Amino acid sequence: MAPAPVPYVGTRLRVERQRRGVSVRSLARELGVSASLISQIETGKSQPSVSTLYAITTALGISVEAVFDPVGAEGDEETREAAVGAGAPTTVLTALGSHRGHRFGPLVTAETRQVLRLDSGVTWERLGQLPHTHVDFLRITYDPGGTSSSTERLMRHPGAEYGFLISGELVLTLGFEEIRLCPGDAISFESTTPHRYRNDGAEPAVGIWFVTESA
Repeated sequence: MAPAPVPYVGTRLRVERQRRGVSVRSLARELGVSASLISQIETGKSQPSVSTLYAITTALGISVEAVFDPVGAEGDEETREAAVGAGAPTTVLTALGSHRGHRFGPLVTAETRQVLRLDSGVTWERLGQLPHTHVDFLRITYDPGGTSSSTERLMRHPGAEYGFLISGELVLTLGFEEIRLCPGDAISFESTTPHRYRNDGAEPAVGIWFVTESA
């Protein structure tokens, strides 16, 4: 069995935007992107890059981990229905529960991991989640040529990052410094520091990442 995909990211972002009374145009203007891009992401016609996803969630005041959940803290039925309609496995919905605060685990097998395939050749696999915590526990893969920002902009967001590279090579631009990560290397830094990842190699770069909401 393949890991369970998360097909409702766009719907989740749309519900959060509408809940806050923010228009597509005003959100796009705040992020410095086109309204068309926001619409395409919300309708599932396009996937956000890592940097765009962080920018959207930061602007909406939600954590990145929230996009894995088909429903919000209030048990939003619109998101649940959209997720089921998009083909989200009912076992995943059951595991996540009807609201934020339920655990995803304690055991998460390779078959039950949730997968986000983002723009620019990046894949996130959710490895677990404990109630009332704000930590992204992820297996991250950067395909050859993959990058966290399709526009080559450096990103920044609240929190801190801890990463361990298992295979391949990954280049981290951190502020004005460029760091090449090889298998066995680990990094940690405050995510408010402008940064970007890219894979210049010929094989996928795979690692385990923890991203906390606050440093």
